Amino acid sequence: MNSLFASPRVRRAGIAALLALFGFALPALSYADDDCFARAGAYQGVNPVILRAIAWFESKGNPDAVHRNSDGSIDVGQAQINSVHFGELRRYGVPPNALKDACVNVYVAAWILKQKMIRYGNTWKAIGAYHSESPQPRDQYARGIYKVLVSWGAAP
Repeated sequence: MNSLFASPRVRRAGIAALLALFGFALPALSYADDDCFARAGAYQGVNPVILRAIAWFESKGNPDAVHRNSDGSIDVGQAQINSVHFGELRRYGVPPNALKDACVNVYVAAWILKQKMIRYGNTWKAIGAYHSESPQPRDQYARGIYKVLVSWGAAP
């Protein structure tokens, strides 16, 4: 079976090029470091703790996570980027298989969350909209993220 995710991980230079397409200038980025959350959050103006909570809630931080949804869409990587975004990401030069790279995935998650914050403000509604724009699943998701934060002692 030929899968979008069957290709090997994107090389470091390729990842730097993908990030540059999003406007990120990270010449010395170390993928072994756990600072992608802080850098992505700072770049997009979103809270890196919220990004970490999303990644934990979505996949327990598993960069190789792939979930096939009942509606036919696919969620990829630690922040479970949904295939609804694949077309736009391709236009920015980010192919779906790049989302398996933990750092690329976090930058894309920060970008998505920022889009929701532009629409809803710096609110729980924006955090919930990362998952769904529909009120019931949006609010349920926001409560799930809040519970993660409480369990970490980081709830606002």
